[in-house]
Amino acid sequence: MPVLCTEPNIAAPDDFYELLIALHRDLTHAQSELVNAKLVLLLANHIGDTAVLRAALAAARQDVAAPGAEA
Repeated sequence: MPVLCTEPNIAAPDDFYELLIALHRDLTHAQSELVNAKLVLLLANHIGDTAVLRAALAAARQDVAAPGAEA
């Protein structure tokens, strides 16, 4: 069963970061949010394993407080 990899795993992380920044260049905030949502869904579909996706969702939400819940 696949497990969520949280260790650095991108061969050229700086190159990927530049691609990610370029993806959002010249977009409005709403367009940028839409592109992010589409990217998440495309990558989730590629992963395909619900347990891995559940672990990724939990990891992404970790340490992020809901509005008004911050102390």
